[in-house]
Amino acid sequence: MNASDRRSLLASARRVVVKVGSAVLTMEDGLDLNMIRHLVREISALRQRDMQVLLVTSGAVAAGRRRIQFMQPDAAHLSDLPGRQAASAIGQGTLMHEYDRALSELGIVAAQVLLTREGLRQRERFLNARNTLERLLDWGAVPIINENDTVSVKELQFGDNDTLASLTVGLVGADLFINLTSADGVFDKNPDQNPDARHLDVIEDISALDIPAMCDGKTAVGSGGMYSKLLAARRAAQLGAPTLILSGRKGFSLCAALDGAPGGTLVLPCDRCVSSKKFWLAYHDKPAGTIVVDDGAARALCELGRSLLPAGIVAVEGEFPQGALAGIRTQAGRVLGVGLCNYASDELRRIMGRKSTEIQAELGACPYEEAVHRDNMLLDPAI
Repeated sequence: MNASDRRSLLASARRVVVKVGSAVLTMEDGLDLNMIRHLVREISALRQRDMQVLLVTSGAVAAGRRRIQFMQPDAAHLSDLPGRQAASAIGQGTLMHEYDRALSELGIVAAQVLLTREGLRQRERFLNARNTLERLLDWGAVPIINENDTVSVKELQFGDNDTLASLTVGLVGADLFINLTSADGVFDKNPDQNPDARHLDVIEDISALDIPAMCDGKTAVGSGGMYSKLLAARRAAQLGAPTLILSGRKGFSLCAALDGAPGGTLVLPCDRCVSSKKFWLAYHDKPAGTIVVDDGAARALCELGRSLLPAGIVAVEGEFPQGALAGIRTQAGRVLGVGLCNYASDELRRIMGRKSTEIQAELGACPYEEAVHRDNMLLDPAI
């Protein structure tokens, strides 16, 4: 991609999700207030270009840890889950106060929005969150989005705001995702351990990357690292949105980046986008179990776009009810996708390996010929 094409792609965006991590926002003694003010000015500059901006921010836990030094001097390095949740509860107020003050100086209203992946799992809540964000954008406010770490046990323990940001791209239909990080974009291998690592200006087909092999380290302050940033970019690409992974160090310019200035890594959208329905099905819930399929079924799914039939199932792992989300993988361990199951796990075990015509004889009824219909399945997920 040449500079002109890059500039045209980025400048055409009208709704942008910007994510900033703890490694960018914090210093040894807490929040970097100068960085917050700089970030807010950059957001204001995007708005002056008639762009709607949503900010997904980390930093609450780090901010809280610094403040509780006055309460519990030995608690600055708490690593247990309740300690991190308590630090988030204290730090979230501090973080939001600083954003609100900095935006107010520019005449912009900030709106705090706390989300959890679990909360967006229900379709009604998902739509309510979307409608609220749409109204805030219509009013000209800047939504400041963070995970509700105080109550979201699994999200805080295993998740990260890169995941939340990519889900926000789908939630509001953003057409650009900017991920500000401590690194100057993406390298073909970890530059901290490999001096010969090569910077990638553009990633044209992120689905072809071996992301785990490229990313064997994380930043010291944040919880995501480049691995989660590339997974987030892959999800955005599936929705048809490009991602710009850019250094958030002092002096960065979002407008310059959109105008084609060198730096960072641009991840291009996929040629074939997934529907918002399939995206929601795949990423707003955790798989409750796994369906293992034979090679014939794998070919039918991946090459022919077929539904998964009971005849191609060789094993069912875990216990789950009808309608649950399950992972789909081969006997060799290759993850093929995720999908909503038409049958509960115990029923699948009874009919696996059987033809569709034999389901009624085994179960007494045959409500579905497919174990997982292709309309309720996403292949090659970024999970």
